[in-house]
Amino acid sequence: MLDFVTAPFRYPFIQSAFVAVVLVGLCCAAIGVYVVLRRMAFIGDALAHTILPGIVVAYLNQWNLSIGAMVAGVLTALGIGWLSRRDEIREDTAIGVLFTAMFALGILLVSTARSFRDFSHILFGNLLGVTFADVRLMAILTLVILVMLFLFHKELELTSFDPTHARVMGLSADKLRYLLLILLALTVVSAIQVVGVVLTSALLITPAAAAALLSERLSRMMLIAVIISVVSGVIGLYVSFYANVSSGAAIVLTCTAFFGFAWFVATIRRRLYPSPAASEDVAVKTASASLFE
Repeated sequence: MLDFVTAPFRYPFIQSAFVAVVLVGLCCAAIGVYVVLRRMAFIGDALAHTILPGIVVAYLNQWNLSIGAMVAGVLTALGIGWLSRRDEIREDTAIGVLFTAMFALGILLVSTARSFRDFSHILFGNLLGVTFADVRLMAILTLVILVMLFLFHKELELTSFDPTHARVMGLSADKLRYLLLILLALTVVSAIQVVGVVLTSALLITPAAAAALLSERLSRMMLIAVIISVVSGVIGLYVSFYANVSSGAAIVLTCTAFFGFAWFVATIRRRLYPSPAASEDVAVKTASASLFE
């Protein structure tokens, strides 16, 4: 049994992959909680797909792929934020327009490349192919994301539960939304190597959604989401190594299994202990009271 656990770590690429799943699990779960609370799941999925043209352009010009993805992701996030502020365009419409346009542009650029197989690891992830440079970039992005979330956690919590109340208190909901969109774009970039463009949104949403079923306190919800995300990443890594299957798919399916378990636990708990759910007003009052402490 011990050999089963330790055997993969004899290989350097497994060691890099292990660090990668921990880093990506941390940032995806932390920001995923805000994505779920704000009902921004569609935005997360859109950003994961709209970075494709940036990656392809970087590949065709032999630039750093992560830089290309980062530029495309941040520009798309800013574009979604700007378009959604227009009175004549609804947010879901703005997301749909940019999502389809950017993804179509990415497919068009892919068709000009020598082979589609050159981009398969980008679309579906290649955790076992993570290099030291990839891990270093993930570590930098994770640090930036977690620090920003820590510095603005009170403001983000309040605007997540009640944007109107936040504006009354003098907070700029629009600026905080731009900040969250940019951090979300950086998170997507860090997760590309692990689960790929296609499945990145699942790593953002599923652990946070499972945590939301088990707790209504933001801090506890974030902790549960991080645990689910990291554990799913480690289990998926072992499954990928021993079963020789796609690492990204294994990780996402493990997250889904945790979500199913969380849903089952939440259902049983509601039936055994029927009680009124904690209202959002309590969370709003708590956030607003601590905001300017």
